[in-house]
Amino acid sequence: MKFKITRDNLQQGLAAVGASIPTRTTLPVLSNILIEVGEDSVAMSGTDLDIAVSVSVPAEVDDPGSLTVPAKKLQELARELPEHPVRLSTKGDRLELTCGRAAFRLNGMPRDEFPTFPAVDFTNSWKVMGSTLHGLIRQTSFAVSSEESRPILNGVLWQLGEDQMRMVATNGHRLARMTVAVSAPGAPRTDLIVPPKALAQVERLFGSDDEVEVARSENHIGFRKAGTQVFTRLIEGPYPNYEQVIPKDNDRFAIAGRNLLTQALRRMAVVASDQTHRVRLSFTTNTLRFAVETPDLGEAHEDLEVEYAGEPMDIGFNANYLLEVLRYMPGEDVKLTFKAPERAATLEPVSREGEPVPDYLCLVMPLRLLD
Repeated sequence: MKFKITRDNLQQGLAAVGASIPTRTTLPVLSNILIEVGEDSVAMSGTDLDIAVSVSVPAEVDDPGSLTVPAKKLQELARELPEHPVRLSTKGDRLELTCGRAAFRLNGMPRDEFPTFPAVDFTNSWKVMGSTLHGLIRQTSFAVSSEESRPILNGVLWQLGEDQMRMVATNGHRLARMTVAVSAPGAPRTDLIVPPKALAQVERLFGSDDEVEVARSENHIGFRKAGTQVFTRLIEGPYPNYEQVIPKDNDRFAIAGRNLLTQALRRMAVVASDQTHRVRLSFTTNTLRFAVETPDLGEAHEDLEVEYAGEPMDIGFNANYLLEVLRYMPGEDVKLTFKAPERAATLEPVSREGEPVPDYLCLVMPLRLLD
């Protein structure tokens, strides 16, 4: 192969693919980037066998061809190149690179040693705007479990249909659910469990204005737009019935400013136990009192003005879980609903001026309060 490419295009392609290259692997070729030269572009690909990424960038091609080269070294080299066109060619299994007066040779490996990408048929695909994907991913994937004891909770449930998409994530103590309307006539309805690491790649590689095609095979899901593709292995198994744990009969509610609530919780979290992060929330008419008692450290309390008209109630929470939910909650105000101190609470965005409210709900399980 032989081609010329701008330094910026080379850096852009390598940066896009680099995050999919594993830092440690027993299979040497997985540490390489696959470079495939076509008629007027260069495709760069990387994989860790679970997630595969391919990006095409423009180039002036003299001879098509392909080779895999060490990803980390090529990225480091590209970052240090001067602002001149970069010429790349192969001699056997070596990549030869020249830029200005600098010349380099990197030992590579043949194309046929690189894993093949999953076969995903995009004939019956869903089409979704990048901005919609970004919102779904950002506001749910934070809630996945990091524990390996329940692998199914290590993924995000993605429910796709003709007229709506929904993402749900939970670790058993908190849950995030978001639904958006879409138009995908003829697309099949399906439930997928997608690794959050793959969704992070999707969020990074597809812009808000991109229309992204989404399709699945039996064990994989693929995302693509012109020149960019992401494939990932799906997590197999039945996802828990999350609808059962979302309370339908919470009859007490409070409305608070999201920023004020966040700031007060942060202050309380400083004095809370490092083990439980427990904070007591006491609701009375139009007032929320935060209280923390940590025997070996001290205590704290703070009052916050809120909208609340129900019976007085005390309920305990892990402050970190509440802060995490509030971080991703859209809007300036948040609605908290309760039933009893031992029952799950929900948080939802509030629209103050009749603006459309996202179909977004988070759930947090309470902590037992100590007398």
